[in-house]
Amino acid sequence: MQNWLLPEYIQDMLPAEAWHIELMRAQFLDLLRKHGYQLVSPPLLEYAESLLINEEVDLRTFKLVDQLSGRTLALRADITPQVARIDAHLLNRQGVARFCYAGSVLHTHPAGVTRTRELLQIGAEIYGHGGLESDLEIQQLMMRSLTLLGLTEVHLDLGHVGIFRALASQAKLDKELETQIFLALQSKDSSVLQSLIQPLDEVLRQALLALPQLYGNCAEVLTRARQLLPVYPEITAALDALQIVSQELQPMASSVGLDLADLRGYDYHSGMVFAAYHQGSHDAIALGGRYDDLGKSFGRARPASGFSMDLRQLYRLLPQQATQAGICAPASEDGALQQKIAQLREAGNAVVIDLLNDVSLRKELQCDRELVLRDGIWVVVKL
Repeated sequence: MQNWLLPEYIQDMLPAEAWHIELMRAQFLDLLRKHGYQLVSPPLLEYAESLLINEEVDLRTFKLVDQLSGRTLALRADITPQVARIDAHLLNRQGVARFCYAGSVLHTHPAGVTRTRELLQIGAEIYGHGGLESDLEIQQLMMRSLTLLGLTEVHLDLGHVGIFRALASQAKLDKELETQIFLALQSKDSSVLQSLIQPLDEVLRQALLALPQLYGNCAEVLTRARQLLPVYPEITAALDALQIVSQELQPMASSVGLDLADLRGYDYHSGMVFAAYHQGSHDAIALGGRYDDLGKSFGRARPASGFSMDLRQLYRLLPQQATQAGICAPASEDGALQQKIAQLREAGNAVVIDLLNDVSLRKELQCDRELVLRDGIWVVVKL
């Protein structure tokens, strides 16, 4: 095998993509900075027990043995657990803390056939506030970020794992049956679901059977949900929260839908969950939700809500970006030329020295202008 080949689903970023993604990252972080979010940059590698917060994360995490300690290390597959660790132990704040981040994560398997296993994850998180205001702030920031990065016509899906949690608690399900029902709901397999819930009372059976059908237009789903689901305080609170958030976010999205059987990250999230979709992709382009229990792994659970996105995925959905062309300059120690080059670079231009002075190779310099000497003055002309 040629030693220049890369592993499957691992790709280089070439100049056009790398520069544009770096610009997108800077734009995102600047937006979050203006909203009071503080940048953190956790390490790529940690002890495995700090990162393997559930079975799903475990399966997509690369692991290796530390040659210094003999302990198992893991290459992060998600930055959120690291931020929870930072909030719990390094900063130890008592009030609201806002964090943002941008860094690579590695997955053992790609999320889709066109996706890479090395994602460039960006995200934002709020710790220390359990109310609807922080859920709404996070979701609004996600939508503003997508617009800023060039993604429009975004559909937003909302859900709430608290609804299923309330039904499961009322039914006193054991862990195995709860997991089986969860999987049936995720696949919207009503026949399997109906078989699993036979031992439950009529109210709970009808409620669980209704969940896979409760998706689509927000107003319609909420109306049907209030008719079909039992009036438990947790369910009423969840539906009220979804109604408020969907109304607030409607102006920021091309459409907003509800899916009450979407239990993505059920053993991770504790409340509202959300996902953004773009017309050019079947996969979600941004994901998030509330995860108040995540900090338990580090001995200090705090209310938390956040979202994350993969910049490499977003870049591929954007129209092809033209590479910004530079100015070609001859290799010369002429003082006037050096002064002109310095002025052009100070003004933000890329000035490339043509070391080979080979016209046939000049296209590789990515320049559409050049510096030429006319009447003793260095001037910029089009190539």
